[in-house]
Amino acid sequence: MTLLETTLARIAPLDTDLLQQTQVRLDNKTKPLGSLGRLEEFARKVVTISGNPTPDLSKKVIFTFAGDHGVVEEGVSAFPKEVTPQMVLNILRGGAGVNVLARHAGAEVRIVDVGVDFDFEDCPGLIHKKVARGTRNLAKGPAMTRDEALAALAVGIELADQCKQDGIGLVGTGEMGIGNTTPSSAIIAAIGGFSPEQVTHRGTGINDQTLQIKIAAIRKGLDLNRPDPADPLDLLTKVGGLEIAAIAGLVLGCAANRIPVVVDGFISTAGALIASELHPQARDYLFAAHESVEVGHRFMLDRIGCRPILDLDLRLGEGTGGALAMHLIEAGVKILLEMATFEQAGVSEKQE
Repeated sequence: MTLLETTLARIAPLDTDLLQQTQVRLDNKTKPLGSLGRLEEFARKVVTISGNPTPDLSKKVIFTFAGDHGVVEEGVSAFPKEVTPQMVLNILRGGAGVNVLARHAGAEVRIVDVGVDFDFEDCPGLIHKKVARGTRNLAKGPAMTRDEALAALAVGIELADQCKQDGIGLVGTGEMGIGNTTPSSAIIAAIGGFSPEQVTHRGTGINDQTLQIKIAAIRKGLDLNRPDPADPLDLLTKVGGLEIAAIAGLVLGCAANRIPVVVDGFISTAGALIASELHPQARDYLFAAHESVEVGHRFMLDRIGCRPILDLDLRLGEGTGGALAMHLIEAGVKILLEMATFEQAGVSEKQE
């Protein structure tokens, strides 16, 4: 069996009894029933995913996967592809948005080169997992080979397995790759049966003319490659991205290892969508950090069945929304673990 097959076989349904037991514990805290709203939901979910009634989220990691995209040559982005390695170096130096917000959340950022068209050579802190020097132009043929897609999925799975060994309690997804909203839009268009116009937005801030070029490139890629929406691996291979594949692998690996995973925005959710199509129960292990400004994101979230935690008009990526959402997930767990019960506090409970 391949690593993907063995990982899929390890993903198990969540224990609904544990979910209910956790809610009973929350109901005994010094508060009206359900009064902490979604914080209670977060606590229930972390306990049920981890299988641990007293989960420890002190170790948190955001993986920012970097990859380039051949479709950039169609003129779909406001920035040249050289920005991808430049931003990787910025993240390594701690100067990017994800670094700032991860420090605020008490999370570590680990940046992974899974497909950047650049030789980083000796870069301290960079995780070298390059599968290829970017994808090919999806408007002219398949973005990658099936073997490349499987190799990128394996990158994410192996990192999740390492997180289990390292005792990481909460994992976040992030990405860096100029042009990566184009394959993300193509993925949701193919899976959901939408037109490119319905699910394609401005990415890095492109103008109206470039938006039409982007939509045309996606339509051309879908018409030419004819990805099978019933075969997530075929879809990923034909119109996906290497960092999207690695995110999908990370989600599957976290699900197999019972680690809750916080999915960032549009591109990260494209990876989570592929993972959920490969194994429907993978979605039970996800937290959707936020709803992006990208119009296709809502369709992805609906397909996965995830309600976003935040709505802040974000569209940066990198894992920034995931870092912000980690605060609230951890807050919910702390309510469960640290808030006094009625009995402990000597507070009278509500009269029937």
